[in-house]
Amino acid sequence: MSALLKLKLVSVQAGQKSPTVLRRAKLTGKLDDQIAYAKAANAGGIYAAKKVKFVTDTETGERKQVELARRVKPWWFTAANGKTVLALRYGAKPIEIIKGKNAIEVAGMDDLIATLEVIKEAAQAGELDAQIEQASGALRAGFAKKKK
Repeated sequence: MSALLKLKLVSVQAGQKSPTVLRRAKLTGKLDDQIAYAKAANAGGIYAAKKVKFVTDTETGERKQVELARRVKPWWFTAANGKTVLALRYGAKPIEIIKGKNAIEVAGMDDLIATLEVIKEAAQAGELDAQIEQASGALRAGFAKKKK
């Protein structure tokens, strides 16, 4: 027991992250995917996000960890005027950046990458928390049971 007395012992409870922090982390993770996708598209390459899945081998019964490609849909498109338009999303719902505006117009792919990085910084700083909360509420409402 004297060996344990040499250590600095403290009482700590593992804290739960708030829903706002979790939503912010979800958005920044998706923004990381969009930045990587845009960089690959700008370089003429292909981006495939990876996810890890455990599968059971039918012959041996052994569980293995397998890396699979995950589909990433771009959040941008080319408008009729030739400019690239970026529409932020939280899940399947678009995020209204300011009242009545839900997209950002950029000149090209280089500007798109810079814009995505600025948005990521804003999301990490908490500047988009109200918009994320609103989109999250709309997303949750889609899963609610309908009353008869």
